[in-house]
Amino acid sequence: MKNNHIYYQLRIAVYLMPVLLAMAAGCGKSFLDVPPQGQQPSQQFWQSEADATKGVNAIYANLREWKQVGFAALAIESLGADDTEKGSTPSDASFLTNFDNFSASPTEGQILEFWQGQYQEVNFCNQVIDNIPNINMDAALKTRYLAEAKFVRAYANFRLVRAFGDVPLRLHLPKTPDEYNIARTPAAEVWTAIEQDLTEAATVLPVSYPAADKGRATKGAALSLHAKVAMYQKKWSDVLNYTNQVMQLGYTLFPNYEQLFRIPNENAPESVFEIQAQLIPGNADASNSQYSQIQGVKEQVGGGWGFNVPTVNLVNAYEPGDPRRDATIIFRGEITPEKDTVSPVGVNPRFNQKSYVPFKLFVSGYKEGADQNIRVIRYAEVLLMNAEAANELGNATQALSSLNAVRLRARNGLTGILPDVTVTEKVALRNAIWRERRVELAMENDRYFDVIRQGRAPEVLGPLGFVRGKNEVWPVPQNEIDVSAGKLTQNPGY
Repeated sequence: MKNNHIYYQLRIAVYLMPVLLAMAAGCGKSFLDVPPQGQQPSQQFWQSEADATKGVNAIYANLREWKQVGFAALAIESLGADDTEKGSTPSDASFLTNFDNFSASPTEGQILEFWQGQYQEVNFCNQVIDNIPNINMDAALKTRYLAEAKFVRAYANFRLVRAFGDVPLRLHLPKTPDEYNIARTPAAEVWTAIEQDLTEAATVLPVSYPAADKGRATKGAALSLHAKVAMYQKKWSDVLNYTNQVMQLGYTLFPNYEQLFRIPNENAPESVFEIQAQLIPGNADASNSQYSQIQGVKEQVGGGWGFNVPTVNLVNAYEPGDPRRDATIIFRGEITPEKDTVSPVGVNPRFNQKSYVPFKLFVSGYKEGADQNIRVIRYAEVLLMNAEAANELGNATQALSSLNAVRLRARNGLTGILPDVTVTEKVALRNAIWRERRVELAMENDRYFDVIRQGRAPEVLGPLGFVRGKNEVWPVPQNEIDVSAGKLTQNPGY
């Protein structure tokens, strides 16, 4: 289930070509579905256009690896929120409770796994960025590949700085012993490097791809992530600028909110960026995404393990009649829109419907839900970022237009529910936008960091154990501090 322990802070594996090739060979979904390759020695790699393609494809494949989407990601990016709790049985993966109640220590394994997973992704990106320029290949494709790597590197660094604050910034493969063991970079410098990567990526990446390459990073993805990065820094003019650009690129809201998250509608016109996954017949090892399996309906054949479950607090957050409640939460005893009957008995009363894959699609010997893509950025979030930025800049008219577009799709032609927001006073409209973010993006790993960036964590998360001045960031893994011989320092309060 999990990869071997690798210490990426002190000893980054500069040439992981056997692993990289294996991952590229096992990827699914169009451009990721390539034939098996032999284990090519690293010194013979980075010679041809085909090598460059394998290297870039491996970047995407690694995005759905265990450390990227497994327990560590849920622990760091979801379980601290008031929308979710551990789930499953009390004794099953009991260590995850430490993230529910903010008692996780620097020695907690999930913190180390998340840290290592992001630096593994950064390392794959840096291999591409450092080596592809020297390959004699199609110039336009080379430029695009570099832009794709910069986008994914920005995404990994965004996850790191959001979770830990100051983190070591790695923009190239280490060449000397001193470059393996580096100190934490101030968060402001990390944010700047992320923005530079996204600026460079957006100038190169195409608006769309042909079917065979659908799922790769696009111009819209780079602009949208840049808007999100700017939002975390309260750079509202930039948020408005980037989201306004995205709103001109042809994205649309998918009419049926519940169906948006089903496999047939992956990479729909609302999708800005998704992590691609696929069940590949005859290759269970390559069908390796466990995102859906971890959160699936427990005690149900074809369901899953039952972790990261919605809370009563989230249930109560929806306005009366909001269809998004039942599209986001599977309740015990219900019949899903896909005609699955969920058992009325069990340890958990609710499950994440956005990660749900119909039970009938389960293939024995494969991970439940291995076909399910992971939605990273949707156009609905772009509209809500646009609304928040417009309101902060005093443009209530534009803020209401973007906010109400999301509510219009949510009610999907129904009357008497989710009326348009009409309030124009800045604080009241801000609160309306924040509420909309909560219910629109519920169970998509944003709520926890949203309330922190909004300055509301002590109020919202305090009852769960959040401590002001400490829990705005997670602890730096103690293992990484130890192997750095003290070059890395710990966050306050840990």
